[in-house]
Amino acid sequence: MFPTKLITTPVIWELGQKFKVITNVRQASVNDEIGLVSLSLDGEREEIKRAVAWLEELGVKVEPVEIQTIEG
Repeated sequence: MFPTKLITTPVIWELGQKFKVITNVRQASVNDEIGLVSLSLDGEREEIKRAVAWLEELGVKVEPVEIQTIEG
C-alpha cells in the first residue's frame, strides 16, 4: 500500500534498479489518495528482504504473501 506522498513516485521502477529482483505487477488500483499494488518479487531471498526493507523505509506498507505455484 503506497501512501499519498508516493503516488506519483516510480517506486516499482526504482526497486528494480536498486535491487537484483524481478518485479511483476499482479494487480493495481491507484487513485489520488492511495495506491494498492499486488507485486510479485523474484530473486535471492536476502535481496528480496533488502528490497522489502527499503520499501518500508519509504513508507510503503508491505504485507508479504508466499504463493506456491504448481507447474505442469
